[in-house]
Order: sequence, then structure tokens, then C-alpha cells
Amino acid sequence: MEQTLPTLDILPVDDILPHEHYDTQRAQPLVAQLKKHGVLRNPPIVMPFCDGSHRYMILDGTNRVTAVKLLGIPHIIAQVVEPNDDRVSLRTWNHVVWGLPVDDFLAGLEQALPRLRPSVSLALSITALHEHKLLLVVSLPDGRVFSAPFEKDLLTRVDLLNAAVRSYHKRAFLDRTSEYSAQIMKSLYENLSGVVIFPPFKVQEVQKVVAAGRLFPPGITRFLIAPRALRVNYPLEELAAPLSLEEKRARLRAWLQERLAAKGVRYYAEPTVLYDD
Repeated sequence: MEQTLPTLDILPVDDILPHEHYDTQRAQPLVAQLKKHGVLRNPPIVMPFCDGSHRYMILDGTNRVTAVKLLGIPHIIAQVVEPNDDRVSLRTWNHVVWGLPVDDFLAGLEQALPRLRPSVSLALSITALHEHKLLLVVSLPDGRVFSAPFEKDLLTRVDLLNAAVRSYHKRAFLDRTSEYSAQIMKSLYENLSGVVIFPPFKVQEVQKVVAAGRLFPPGITRFLIAPRALRVNYPLEELAAPLSLEEKRARLRAWLQERLAAKGVRYYAEPTVLYDD
């Protein structure tokens, strides 16, 4: 079982970087919960950069990292996964946008992406997107489809995607979705503006972007990690203690050994659905 357990470590919060644009106000409710309960329930998941900088990129848990930092706690417990770990994969979310008139939504995208043009078919556009022939695809409720051409330079692509998302994310409401068709989604959303369909990325590309000082648009990346460490409930007082990083790591190892000896750690090899969260 030890070979399959997640790798948990204590890390300096200042060495952990987000990979996407983020509103720190979203962490405020979690700050209150951490103060009330005094434990970090689920560790964030991070990945070390390959540049020897001893920095880490957040794959999941930006709220948790930000909340711990806002509390003035210098260290955090995190699950660490390696860049070459084949149990880590990356999917892309799409944005379903509503509450903005379709014409205004489209005009904003056209201003952000001057090369946005009508497309003949949603299905063909999605195929071209996944073949790295398009930058992004937009599906409108009336059946129209628009797309922007692919850019070879990775940082340019990310800059353009950020510009596209900025054109609507503060003027409208949005959800993440795996659906492509706005015609399908319009029965679920009143005043639907459209669906923005994003291209696939590789984990190494995300690292390259963040290492270069750029961030991805909010809500388009979905990292899948197995196994995940949940319900760790590590005491905040351990993270806030006036001890060195190595001392805190030694205390974490002892704490984990106690949990294992007491059979307080359960490993689920099969997909599991929890109903008590």
C-alpha cells in the first residue's frame, strides 16, 4: 500500500505559484473555515518546476494555498506529483456564458481576436481545434460557429486566450462545461450568450507558460490526479509553529506513521463516490 499512497510534504507557501488567473477574494470564506476548524482538510496538489528553482505549480487548490497565505502561515501541507507521472493528465473545460446579449458577446470576442471568423461546422471546427489547427471555437445559440486560427507560439496562444476570456468574464456569468454546443445548452441557461471551446494543452506546456511568468485564463484547465489525498485534516498549528521547514517535515513524517500504524489511512483503488462532503 505504501507504494500507492500520495506523496505529502510541507512546503513554503511563497514557493507555490498558481497556473491560472485567480481572484483572491474567493479564498475569504475558506479563511473563516480554517480559523473555525483549525485543520486543512484536503491538501492542495502541486507539481515541481523542472528548472531547479524549488518552486511548485498548483494543479488544484489555489483557494487553499491563498487562504493559508492570508492567515500568515508560512508553510502548507501539499500533495506533490512529478511532471513525468503518468497518473497525472490534463483535460480542458469549456465556458458556457450567459447574461450578455449574443451580439455584445460576439463583438467583445471579435475585438479580442481580430482574426475570429465564421466556421461552417461545429463538429469540423472541434476536430480542427484538437488537431492544433485552430486557437478556439465559439458556438452561439442560433447555431452560428466562429473560430480563430492557430498560433504557433505557445505564449502568444495563451495571451490571446486570456484576451478572449477577459472580453466576457466580468460582463457575464459563466460556468465550466464539457459540452460544445450552445444549441444544446440554451435549454438549460436563460439568456445564453454562447459556449467558448478551448484547445487541449499538455502538462509540460502549462509549466512552460507559468515558468515564463504568464497565467492561463481562469477555469479552463482540469488536472486529473490518481491517487488523491483527501480528509488529511492536518492541524494548522503544526504549519504555523515557529519551527524550521525540516523540523516540520519530520513532524509530518511522524504524524503520517502514526496514522498508518493506527490504520487511519484507507486506499480506494476503484473510482469512489463520497456522499458526506
